Amino acid sequence: MTVAYLVRSVSILGGEPTDILVRGGVIAAIGALAGDALAGSDDESSETTEALEVVEVIDATGLVALPGLVDLHTHLREPGREDAETVLSGSRAAALGGYTAVCAMANTSPVADTAGVVEQVYRLGREAGLVDVQPIGAVTVGLAGEALAELGTMATSAAHVRIFSDDGHCVSDPQLMRRALEYVTAFDGVIAQHAEEPRLTAGAQMHEGEVSARLGLAGWPAVAEEAIIARDALLAGHVGARLHICHVSTAGSVEIIRWAKARGIRITAEVTPHHLLLTDELVAGDGGLTAYDPVFKVNPPLRTKADVEALRAALIDGVIDVVATDHAPHATEDKECEWAYARPGMLGLETALSVVADTCMGDGGSASGGLDWDGVADRMSRAPARIAGLADHGHDPAVGAPATFTLVDPAASRTIDATTLASKSRNTPYAGMGLPVRVVATFLRGVPTVLDGALVAAAPEVAA
Repeated sequence: MTVAYLVRSVSILGGEPTDILVRGGVIAAIGALAGDALAGSDDESSETTEALEVVEVIDATGLVALPGLVDLHTHLREPGREDAETVLSGSRAAALGGYTAVCAMANTSPVADTAGVVEQVYRLGREAGLVDVQPIGAVTVGLAGEALAELGTMATSAAHVRIFSDDGHCVSDPQLMRRALEYVTAFDGVIAQHAEEPRLTAGAQMHEGEVSARLGLAGWPAVAEEAIIARDALLAGHVGARLHICHVSTAGSVEIIRWAKARGIRITAEVTPHHLLLTDELVAGDGGLTAYDPVFKVNPPLRTKADVEALRAALIDGVIDVVATDHAPHATEDKECEWAYARPGMLGLETALSVVADTCMGDGGSASGGLDWDGVADRMSRAPARIAGLADHGHDPAVGAPATFTLVDPAASRTIDATTLASKSRNTPYAGMGLPVRVVATFLRGVPTVLDGALVAAAPEVAA
C-alpha cells in the first residue's frame, strides 16, 4: 500500500490557490490535473486507479507552500550533552518549525573533528528520519585553534561534510585561517567563521555600549566582530576560497560584507532571528522584564536597536544571504543561574519563521520594502541549501521536484510557551511573546513529518 497526498487550495509562495499532488516522493502534478486522482470522490481518503494506492486529502485553504526550510547553524548537542538536546529531539523541533534539513555544528563532546564523529551524527540523523541532518566539521582539532582537523577525511566520509566551523570559537590565527581556506578549495568547501577577536572580548558579558556601562558588565565591542570579518574577507579573496560568516550582529559588519561582495569575494553571511528582533536593552530588564535574565545571554550578544534595523535591511536587500537559527539548547542548570556563569545561547528552530515574518515581512524598515514569501523562501531555504550543497533541498514546489516543503498559515498567531516546545531545553527568549505565522505541515521527500501542527506519530519511512 502506498500513500499519495493531494494538497488542495494551497498558495505556492503566496500565489493563486492551486492543488499539489504528492506521489512517490516527488510532486507529480500541480493545478487542476492534480485533482484527477480524486475524480468523482469527495472523501478525505480514497483508493485510486493505481494499484494499492491511497490518496489522503489535505485542505490547505489559506495556507502558503514554501520549500522546506534549511538551517545552516544548529546545535544538536549529541554526542556529549544529551541532557540539553539530542539529534532526535532537535530533529523534532526542526520539523515543527518547518525545517527539512539542518546543519549540525561541531562543538559536541567529543568534537566533530574526525570522520568517525561526523558519521555518528549523520547516522543519528538518518535514524531519527524527520529532517536531513548534515554535520558540520570542526576547522581545528578540538576547536583549539592550533592545528587543522581532518578536513579531507571528513569531506570524503559518509557524511560528505562541506562546511567546516569552530563555532563558539574564532579561528583567530590568520595563518591557520588561510590554510583552512586554501585546503577546502580542493572540494569547493566552505569555512564558516565565528567572527570574534578573542583579545578584544576577554571577560565580556554583553554588548559594549550604554547599557553595559549602566549595568557594570564587561562589554563585547562591535569591532571584535568586524575586524575578523574584514581580515577573513581579504584572506578569502586572496586564495579564492568560499567564506561564510556566522551570526552577523552589527551594522559595521553589514558594511564590510557589502564591500567584500562588491569586490567579488566569495563571501556569504547569516543573521539569527534573535538578532533581528531583540536588543541589549532586554538585559537591563526594560519593558518590565527581569534584569540580568540569562535567557538573553548569547554569543555574539544582543546589540542595539540601530544594529537590529541594519540587520533587517541587509537581509531584505540581500547583503545578508541567510537566516540561520543558531539553535543553542542548554540544560536548566546552565541557564537558570547568575548571569556571569550562564552559558550563552537561545532556542530557535520552532520560532525562526515566525520571527522573520514578524520583523522582515511587510515594509521591514528597508528602502526596498520587506520580504514577500518568495524572499522568505530564498533566505530560509534556497540560499542555505545552495551554500551547504544540499541538492535535494531548496526547491520550490514544482512538478518533478522533491516533495520537500512546508505549509504555513500566514493568518495564525500564537503565544510562545516554553513548556510545549519539542526541544529538551527551555531557554527560549520568546516565552510569553505573541508571534505571527504557524507551521501546519512539513513534508520530507513525500512523507509528512508534521500534520495539523503536530508531529506525525508513525510516519512511513522517508526515502533516501
